Amino acid sequence: MSVTTYSSPNLEALTERVSAIRTRILNAGGQNVKLIAVTKTFDATAMTSAFTTGCDAVGENYAQELIAKFEQVPENQRLPVHFIGRLQSNKIKSLVNCVDVWQSVDRLSLLDEIAKRCLPVIQSTQAIPPQIMLQVNSTNEPDKGGCEPSDVEALCVKALSLGLHVAGLMTVGPTVSDATVTRNSFRLVSKIAKDLGLKELSMGMTGDLEIAVEEGSTAVRIGSGLFGARL
Repeated sequence: MSVTTYSSPNLEALTERVSAIRTRILNAGGQNVKLIAVTKTFDATAMTSAFTTGCDAVGENYAQELIAKFEQVPENQRLPVHFIGRLQSNKIKSLVNCVDVWQSVDRLSLLDEIAKRCLPVIQSTQAIPPQIMLQVNSTNEPDKGGCEPSDVEALCVKALSLGLHVAGLMTVGPTVSDATVTRNSFRLVSKIAKDLGLKELSMGMTGDLEIAVEEGSTAVRIGSGLFGARL
């Protein structure tokens, strides 16, 4: 996995883009919606720039890339790190010290491994339990990660039994650019979260954040809307 050297928008331009995204969120009716800057494939400077321009967290997709970049970011400039990519059990051990929220948990084996690797660290440092978000495949697309909607409750029960904190649910909108399909997929996940009493919903990216916010998203994941297209 190659990492793109981050060559701005400069901080002034990035600040304007952050402001524009927050305005879109407000115009869609969102209050207290977190802005997660997706810094995958950009170098560590993107992470510090996200901090400087007032983003709420950063999102990363690739284990080796995140580990390489994390140590380059000064501790006083680190935003919470959300892991949002396909997660492999054998990578969790190496990510424990980097990840604050595991957003792409979609199967029992990941829950077992997160509990096995994270809970001993939490117990020794008296920190808060690992936060996870269960990823739901709300569009029935086989190439997308996420569990079946019908499996969410069982995963939630299992996570809680292991001592993990289920912050909420996460989903990726449909590949097809269809507002009705997008809204239905987000609405489904929002209903599941409500039924289970989960408060956090990570839904929406640059192209569909308005629909996501209208359907209850509490966190949007923005990459190209902040940093431009990836090469």
